[in-house]
Amino acid sequence: MNPLLHGLAANPALPPELVDRLIELALAVAVARAGAETGTEAGVDTDPAGELLDALADRSDLRHDQVLSLAAGAEHTAVRLARDGKLTAADVDPVRQPLAALALLDEGAGRPEWARLLAADPDPRVRWRLASCPGLPPDVAQTLAADPDTGVVAELALWTTAAVTALLARHPHAEVRREAALNEATPPAALAALITGEGLAPAESCLVCDLKEIPFTHHPYCPDADCELRGGAECDGTHGSTVFETWERAVRNPATPPEAAVTFVDHPSMILRWALAERSDLPSHVYARLAEDPLPGVWEAVAVNPALDEELVRALATDDRLVLRRGLARHPRLPLDVLTLLATTTRLGPELLPRVASASPAEVAELAGSPHAAVRMLVAHRRDLPPRVRDALAADPDAAVVKAVAPHPGLSGEQLRAMVARHGVRVASRVAANPDAPGALLTELARHEPPVRRTLRQIAAHPNATADALLPALADARAGLRAAAHPALAPSVLLALLEDPDEERAEAAASNPALPPAVMEELVARYAGPGVTRPVS
Repeated sequence: MNPLLHGLAANPALPPELVDRLIELALAVAVARAGAETGTEAGVDTDPAGELLDALADRSDLRHDQVLSLAAGAEHTAVRLARDGKLTAADVDPVRQPLAALALLDEGAGRPEWARLLAADPDPRVRWRLASCPGLPPDVAQTLAADPDTGVVAELALWTTAAVTALLARHPHAEVRREAALNEATPPAALAALITGEGLAPAESCLVCDLKEIPFTHHPYCPDADCELRGGAECDGTHGSTVFETWERAVRNPATPPEAAVTFVDHPSMILRWALAERSDLPSHVYARLAEDPLPGVWEAVAVNPALDEELVRALATDDRLVLRRGLARHPRLPLDVLTLLATTTRLGPELLPRVASASPAEVAELAGSPHAAVRMLVAHRRDLPPRVRDALAADPDAAVVKAVAPHPGLSGEQLRAMVARHGVRVASRVAANPDAPGALLTELARHEPPVRRTLRQIAAHPNATADALLPALADARAGLRAAAHPALAPSVLLALLEDPDEERAEAAASNPALPPAVMEELVARYAGPGVTRPVS
């Protein structure tokens, strides 16, 4: 699709009459394409009409008649409009637009009679999508539970209510049980049975023995794009891979009783032990055992688990495994002395840790007054600091602390300029990210030689950026797209960008709300009007 038309479609300042003309163009191309091809949803990503319809559908200023026109152009666009709340039940015919009807049902805005109609649709893909919709009438859920297509029943098991999934957890097909194991509405007793097998008859079939003569093990990297089996799937009559996946899903399900899940604490499969380590309801001694697991994935999961008690947290804080200590630093209830220990012995990285985010005013003051720069840096990542604390951190002698606090709202232009004067390019990009950075300072930062790419990217997205500040940003591949769409861009530069050989940059320029209406009209006439000489796509 012509990039300028796509950019115009996304331009918030595009006049309503030009929106109408682009809709007419997209519909005309869609009709021509439908006459030349037989597919429906296939090829949407390379469909110029579909791209233009979707870009127009994302606009926030559409009239209702424009919404209806767009919805008539392609069903994937109707689905998009339905999910955005622009298309209502009164606008949709479930017979002609079943996917749009399904989207409304999925959003809780459809009509119950649609569910009954679609449950009888001959296309199993429609019934499969219906099975995932919330709030289905009980009779519809019952119909889908008895569907002849296993995929439909399995999808229902994943999303349905407790009453239905309790029955589906006992379904004779292992694939249905696998999906029920992940549904948090499945009753705890049913989930426990999926792990222990107590009171549960063995499954009679799985996808592998449905399709292959057993015993069979599927290649983990099957080259057949149409193959329906998961990589590594295997069955010898006991449906091994599907049963294993059911166990994993049940262990990950928070509704599964912990006493059932802990039976896997010494299982030879790392996957099951890893899933167990991520649960938040296990006894402390189980976490302690998992923390000593020989495989990193398991003990890393323990380290970041918020359910660890203080005794185990303190024990792990002095562990010699660096990755474990980094994970432990994200514990939301760390004692401050443990946090300080971790900050001074472990490089934690530039992020706001949960314990710091929840610190009380007194704790914030304590952290900000620490003699350790690594500790002061942690609290400098907050964006709600008292002015006194914020200003003290802004004047900190350590560049890492200043870099962390630089984007904090409320800092004056003088403070930001002083940061750059003291610490230079080490803090420049974070200063440019400050919402209160003045345009003159952004211009100075943009002109730095050699250019600092991270700084240019922040400037290109900054509402205070000046036309002079945006010019250097245009030279950067990533910053250039943002700069081309910035309303402060000089008109002459903006018009030149419309002819840029880089189509993405030209598209960004066409989406710029500062583009004069007369230019928008000229572009539509040139590329979407009668006698077009440049192709639309």
